Amino acid sequence: MNFLGNIRTKNNWTQAEMASFIGVSRPTYISLERGDISITIDQLNKLADKMGCDSQDILQENIINEQKYKDVLLESIRYGADTDGKITKTKLAKLIYLNDFGWYYNHLESMTGARYRRLAQGPVPNFYFSAIDDLFEKGIINIEIKESAQLITLTEAGNQVKSGNLKKEESEFIKKIAKKWQKKRTNEIVAFTHEQLPYKICSPGEVIPYELITQQEPEYVY
Repeated sequence: MNFLGNIRTKNNWTQAEMASFIGVSRPTYISLERGDISITIDQLNKLADKMGCDSQDILQENIINEQKYKDVLLESIRYGADTDGKITKTKLAKLIYLNDFGWYYNHLESMTGARYRRLAQGPVPNFYFSAIDDLFEKGIINIEIKESAQLITLTEAGNQVKSGNLKKEESEFIKKIAKKWQKKRTNEIVAFTHEQLPYKICSPGEVIPYELITQQEPEYVY
């Protein structure tokens, strides 16, 4: 099985779904997965757009576990939102980042496999934005615009979603970080992540290596 098959099984996608993502028939996709024919640049770019990553990430199999990332996102809302159930889109992104890098600090592996880039608004993977859009379109979350902020809440359907891709210890870790920052303002968590070593020493747009968090003082990991 080549990298396409690895991506498919990691995300629990069917061959028909993968074929649809890259715009080919199922028989053609099967030939691609077997390695009988080579994937084109256009097909690769379509898959990268679907996954919210770079085509090079796909070739190197630096692949995010999409459903697990969404589970982390939903759990972060569930435990990190204010008493009114709302959390800013920016704060939510920071909670997920702290969770992934904090988990790496303790276990030398990230929870979701997301690749975070040093953007002006903070460390965030490309997939974050497409995940938010997808959950909104499916009615799992609601987005409210208030002044310059986007406030995210779980819908009734979202409250019923079970995080089946997370282990108990992972859920507890997400809850721990979310509760620590729950009553903090967005600008406080933004300032915290911007002062962390991984963000400070990387260049704008650069992928932030997880390994850098191991050099961080323990009290500033999350």
